[in-house]
Amino acid sequence: MNQDLITIGKKAQNAANKLALMDTATKNKALIQLADDLIKNKDTVIDANQQDLANATTMPAKFTDRLMVNAQRIEDMANGLRSIADLNDPTAQIDKGWITKDGLQILQRRVPLGVIGIIFEARPNVTVDATGLTFKSGNAVILRGGKEALQTNTALVKILRESLQKQELPVNAVQLITDTSHAVADEMMKLTDYIDVLIPRGGRNLIQRVVTTATVPVIETGAGNCHIYIDKDADLTMATDITVNAKVQRPSVCNAAEKLLIHRDVAAKFLPTIAQALIDHGVQLRGDTDARKLVPAIRPATDEDWATEYNDLIMTVKIVDSLDDAINHINHYSTHHSEAIITNDITRGRYFQQAINSACVYVNASTRFTDGGEFGFGAEIGISTQKLHARGPMGLQQLTTIKYEITGNGQVRK
Repeated sequence: MNQDLITIGKKAQNAANKLALMDTATKNKALIQLADDLIKNKDTVIDANQQDLANATTMPAKFTDRLMVNAQRIEDMANGLRSIADLNDPTAQIDKGWITKDGLQILQRRVPLGVIGIIFEARPNVTVDATGLTFKSGNAVILRGGKEALQTNTALVKILRESLQKQELPVNAVQLITDTSHAVADEMMKLTDYIDVLIPRGGRNLIQRVVTTATVPVIETGAGNCHIYIDKDADLTMATDITVNAKVQRPSVCNAAEKLLIHRDVAAKFLPTIAQALIDHGVQLRGDTDARKLVPAIRPATDEDWATEYNDLIMTVKIVDSLDDAINHINHYSTHHSEAIITNDITRGRYFQQAINSACVYVNASTRFTDGGEFGFGAEIGISTQKLHARGPMGLQQLTTIKYEITGNGQVRK
């Protein structure tokens, strides 16, 4: 095992032990200071980011958007830290308590997970969001970002660590692995003696590599083949506005809609209008035979298209015969992230919500709201698409587990 990783793991465990005992007021004050220091040093971060952008000559534009850091995005990162400081501390609460028949007092208390490892791609905001959420929930974090963002992540972690040191708080609450090789990432995935849970943030290939390689427990996140279904009872204006927003507002993120399904009864009326609105925003449309008959500008869809997360201005269109046909198609091809139905029939909307097997299911709203900040979590560590432990946007609560504290007065079991 890589000795540098073991050293990082030991330092993280030591920091986690101290963080678990830290009171809420101290954590909140520290988060505010982290935010202030981030703003104070924004030029350093932007300069480092310019180095990363200069090296990203072969990276598609949809990914350089994620990589890019400017003054506004640093302000957003800092505001995220401040928002986390305003949230309730889950580790300050007792979930419930009771007295057993033997007179034992049992308390179910919320406690940190311990050391959280995060492997992510070219999104520097993850560095700050993860640090804030893990710190507030009493966890230490080990970060391993992609090589594309190395200079930016290094600058951010240096600022965060120096801020903690200045406050005489555990500096190893956040550590960055600067070796971006696959070999080191694979070793990190097997650091079971030191990392309690691993969270991958990135595309499908990264997530699947972590899931199949790691021996550390993994929370699967992120991949978003998200669908919008326009029902026969939908309002055309609402359907158009939501579809355009879900696809266009920020196409490179995991909660952007990739597929559009339309009920056959309204397809002839709705699709030409919605398609033109999407095309006007630069969206390339692909579709099945029925969709192409209604809008000749739509390109033929392949079998691969239905399962593809584009992260780009591309959308695939399908005409369906019924609500159940839409549900069956979505459940087959979805990555179980976010799906939406547009309908004026609330009964059909509720049925869709119950039948769809995804973490977040919307009625008459854009999938772009699947976000920790939008859900009121302050920020998010990722969006879980699995069912165990956490599902959907993961905030502070999802970074904790439970402990049973049992107090007696001499009881022995008979």
